[in-house]
Amino acid sequence: MRVVIVDDEPLARERLKRLLSEFPGYEVVGEAGDGESALDVIDDEEPDLVLLDIRMGGMDGIQVARQLAELEVPPAVIFTTAYSEHALSAFDAAAQAYLLKPIRVDKLKEALMRVRKPTRAHKPAAVAVPLPGGKPKREFVLATNRDGLVRVPAEDIIYFLADQKYTTVKHLHGEVLIEESLKTLEQDFAPWFIRIHRKALVATRFIAGLERDRHGDQHHWLRMKHANDPLPVSRRRLAEVRRFLTEA
Repeated sequence: MRVVIVDDEPLARERLKRLLSEFPGYEVVGEAGDGESALDVIDDEEPDLVLLDIRMGGMDGIQVARQLAELEVPPAVIFTTAYSEHALSAFDAAAQAYLLKPIRVDKLKEALMRVRKPTRAHKPAAVAVPLPGGKPKREFVLATNRDGLVRVPAEDIIYFLADQKYTTVKHLHGEVLIEESLKTLEQDFAPWFIRIHRKALVATRFIAGLERDRHGDQHHWLRMKHANDPLPVSRRRLAEVRRFLTEA
């Protein structure tokens, strides 16, 4: 079972890794010290299980878990915290187990038994199925600004970029904000758009090219026509993007 550990204390992450090493079949594939980084690591590594601290600076563990619950095939979540008052919120956020620090080996074992069956590894992700004729379900998005209601045609949209509650719609004539999830937009605008990152959905007709990070690491960026800034491509989406560019 692939595991990601999320805790803002490095020593706590190391202790969890040591405890997990006592149980065969568990591989720590990533770790993070804050909520935003955790979502990026989880998007890249596709773990079966996340050991998730609750009280962290910025995005806390409850918020992370709620975003994970929106995935087509979410990983199992075990919360780890020093504060028992978070228990009710933890289970409201669809956690499979809840461990109080300092974590005991026997309690960790009990929690692992609850999530022993992988939630992600053996389940194919759901794919948005386009309507016959290759057209999306929707032909526009609606947004509000100080002038009233704005209608943006799908053929003018360059990309959608999510950030917490809002999603930025970058289009040929500027940008607007909407309150729709990328999951909904991906389903409604397939096959004209493809997901390249947990936060980004791009119009295939405006893709200009793929490039590696200038600093020589393993990150890739997608250049878009009519947009100045490149968009990050997550490792889990890279093969799909490359396949599209090859077949286009």
